[in-house]
Amino acid sequence: MSDTALVLLNKPFRVLTQFTSTDGKATLRDFITAPGMRPAGRLDYDSEGLTLLTNSGALQSRLADPRWKSPKTYLVQVEGQATNQALDPLRRGVQLNDGLTLPAEAAVIDEPRWLWPREPPVRFRKEIPTSWISVTIREGRNRQVRRMTAAVSLPTLRLIRWSVGPWTLDGLAPGEWRVVDRAEVLAFMGGRESPDYTKKKQTNRE
Repeated sequence: MSDTALVLLNKPFRVLTQFTSTDGKATLRDFITAPGMRPAGRLDYDSEGLTLLTNSGALQSRLADPRWKSPKTYLVQVEGQATNQALDPLRRGVQLNDGLTLPAEAAVIDEPRWLWPREPPVRFRKEIPTSWISVTIREGRNRQVRRMTAAVSLPTLRLIRWSVGPWTLDGLAPGEWRVVDRAEVLAFMGGRESPDYTKKKQTNRE
């Protein structure tokens, strides 16, 4: 794993986005051994989906730093009947307790056919319908998507991160991971070697 620049992992529900735990909760270590790799951004314990791991500080910053505005798309099951009109505030920006959000891309979608069952399953209230929406943001506030949907009276029941930048969950079952081709990483970084790669090359030659 020492030569890996980027790994994509489908983080299951109720797994910490870190490699250690002091209270017995599941961590990334239960699914992958990756010395020197660090998560590029966080995904909540009670959220699922795409988690990126890298051994490159420059790449980690590029992926996680809000200044780069890498788009992140989430598939969200919400309580209530989602409509385009209800999602309009998300597209304009909604006021949260830590300020106004940037405009998001939001759309009503069908429940994904490829979706895996969640364990434990979502608890439903029989008298209240549920809907699926997609939300794309370019920020990284704490539990931002959940707070955004709550602000428009569509509480989040299930949240799955589908993509970060150009990478998606496609082909990854919960707990599975894959190594990203180095050419893909260089293309994302603008075709240049990151400082981490250059330093590694120099160290290997010494």
